Amino acid sequence: MSETPSDAAESQTPAPAPQMLNVPNALSMSRLILACVVFALIEFDWFLAAFILFVIAASTDWVDGWWARKFNQVTQLGRMLDPFVDKIIICGTFIFLSAEYDQGSGIAAWMTTIVVGRELLVTALRSMIEASGGDFSAGMSGKLKMVFQCVAVGASLITLSYGVDAAPAWLTTTLFISAFVAVISTVQSGIGYVFAAIRMTQAKESPAT
Repeated sequence: MSETPSDAAESQTPAPAPQMLNVPNALSMSRLILACVVFALIEFDWFLAAFILFVIAASTDWVDGWWARKFNQVTQLGRMLDPFVDKIIICGTFIFLSAEYDQGSGIAAWMTTIVVGRELLVTALRSMIEASGGDFSAGMSGKLKMVFQCVAVGASLITLSYGVDAAPAWLTTTLFISAFVAVISTVQSGIGYVFAAIRMTQAKESPAT
């Protein structure tokens, strides 16, 4: 049976490219906008409002990941955009909160240096691996690190909204513990990503046997 022109045209039609402007990526962009608003609110000492928007932004991080997996909307752009926005909001809030350390933010400059340094390192590694066609999506240690960092930021913002002298003891204790756990998990997950990048690079360079 001969192939008709319409059949030939259909067989030559390329498969549709993944849709880059989808719901998960739109949520990531909205999270970036919210991050900028959070920074401004911290700068003007509107800590409770900053806390509320930070919680909303952190929630969209979970929603966009769930949506992408549920509706098969995972894209290479999304794999790079989502962690990039996460780093912007975490690094930015740590930087602004370390500037409020004298007011009782609990986020010291050395903590911020570790967090920002780790995020820059992992971003560079992710760019290198993704550019070579590899998948450097966040692992469990990176996701737990993000949770600990969000708890530390949230506790810091709530403490600042009370005022360090008026904040309840349980809150200041939570802030102290969560800040140090966030730093420890940041270092631990960063080391894990470095070794993962080394293994992926070696596997790519090793000749097939």
